[in-house]
Amino acid sequence: MSEAEQLETMRPNPAFAPAAYEDTVATWEAVADDVVVKVWGGDWCVDCRQQLPDFGALLDAAGVDDVEHYPVEREDGEKVGPGVDEYGIEFIPTVVVEDRETGSELARFVEDARKPVAVELAEALEARA
Repeated sequence: MSEAEQLETMRPNPAFAPAAYEDTVATWEAVADDVVVKVWGGDWCVDCRQQLPDFGALLDAAGVDDVEHYPVEREDGEKVGPGVDEYGIEFIPTVVVEDRETGSELARFVEDARKPVAVELAEALEARA
């Protein structure tokens, strides 16, 4: 992936403390080789800037390497960018976790963080197990 396709907001937060999320890190470690994580966001987006650096750091800590970035822009009030229509992206950040072999969607996080992104997705992945 070229540097232009990288979301700056996914750059891991250096102050993130993985030990504070031990169970969540363990869940992500368990699925690291079996999933593809697709992240739609915009470096201009306040929610993305608040939520994604910690998510990036946790994925780093858990050894999740297959992370695809999908930068989203605004045009006439609409979200535009790669995969936006195919995945029905209306709000960002949106994160979709897919099974690496089948491509089936395992979990989805959309915009509003009741819990950290990684925690919410880990709970959804655990519920499927």
